[in-house]
Amino acid sequence: MIRSELIQKISDENPHLFRRDVERIVNTVFEEVIDAMARGDRVELRGFGAFSVKKRDSRTGRNPRTGESVEVEEKHVPFFKTGKLLRDRLNGEA
Repeated sequence: MIRSELIQKISDENPHLFRRDVERIVNTVFEEVIDAMARGDRVELRGFGAFSVKKRDSRTGRNPRTGESVEVEEKHVPFFKTGKLLRDRLNGEA
């Protein structure tokens, strides 16, 4: 599902809300998650999962095309851990 499909589904299920308002709400939620992660905070949505940022140290990598060694800089990457309810539903237990 992409963002526009999510907005459409929420709009269809809530006919009393204008589509532009639903779009604003969805965009605000995503922006808040992104801003929190950019600050290094953890975002937890109970039953769904938790978003966090993990630090990857610098290392020596290898160019797969040439085999040449290259330095890979330290970086921060997003990480998602599923919640128990989501994991159970994916495995047909709920």
